[in-house]
Amino acid sequence: MSVFIIAEAGVNHNGDIALAKKMIDVAVEAGVDAVKFQTWKSELLVTKYTKQAEYQTRNTGLKESQFEMLKRLELSYSEFRELKRYCDLKNIIFLSTPDEIVSADFLNELQEIFKIGSGELTNIPFLHHIGKFQKQVILSTGMGTLGEVEKALQTLIEAGMEKENITLLHTTTMYPTPMEEVNLKAMLTLKEAFKMAVGYSDHTMGIEIPLAAVALGAQVIEKHFTLSRKMDGPDHKASLEGHELKQMVIGIRNIEKAIQGTGEKIPQASEIENQKVIRKVIVAKKFIQKGEKFSIENIITKRAEEGISAALWPNIIGLESKYNFEEDEAIRL
Repeated sequence: MSVFIIAEAGVNHNGDIALAKKMIDVAVEAGVDAVKFQTWKSELLVTKYTKQAEYQTRNTGLKESQFEMLKRLELSYSEFRELKRYCDLKNIIFLSTPDEIVSADFLNELQEIFKIGSGELTNIPFLHHIGKFQKQVILSTGMGTLGEVEKALQTLIEAGMEKENITLLHTTTMYPTPMEEVNLKAMLTLKEAFKMAVGYSDHTMGIEIPLAAVALGAQVIEKHFTLSRKMDGPDHKASLEGHELKQMVIGIRNIEKAIQGTGEKIPQASEIENQKVIRKVIVAKKFIQKGEKFSIENIITKRAEEGISAALWPNIIGLESKYNFEEDEAIRL
């Protein structure tokens, strides 16, 4: 099964649907499977006095509340319907993460997969509500403990979900994430603990960590992208630009090909022909007269197009030559 690659547009459209459509175009060009936004009503998401996260203040340079920031970035439901139609036109999967229950109900009309953000990992009523939809769920586990993940899974399943329809994403909720805090092995811990599909949502700079995650068995990769890291906003600086997103997709698809083999150590089809000109055979080190015995003094191993394999060297030493051999001529019996 191919890795499901989600290009996370998030709020990098800056509240402008025209920019959001340009981001869809970039995601299509990059070759991802889905482009994902975030849907909320600010009044239902955050109090008017909640401070920004430290990284948000640092990345925006603005002294404003979370409510003020989110209100600036909010798109309307009608705009999300338009983005869904645009994704359908461009033949790419539309996804959006709901940040509260009303928006979840709205998105239930538009999508068959629900990506749940790390902020909702401990939001029991929200998880129960999503679980009742009985659709595919991709659950991010940033900031969470193994016990909290277990409780979230239990909530989704009790609401009516099948475990097989849930994928857990390991992530570190910091933008950008320091390399020393990626803790990528935790993705394997999730897989072992819950015996289910896992993936990775990346907030590091660059593309190497998502590629490493795929090599370790991630079935879903999510990565933020932007039209330009120079744009103003909370997430642009920790996002890939379009050409980088495309390189990540190419890298993931190449890794998929590289790890899909059987694991049996045998020559591959492309190697067979090369054996003839790369592996060594036994040749005359100097002129050998008929009747002379083969020894380290008169034979050597070299590349040649035909001849006796160097693997048979112990069997050849001491035998009597049946022919005359010129220097560099392949030995035959």
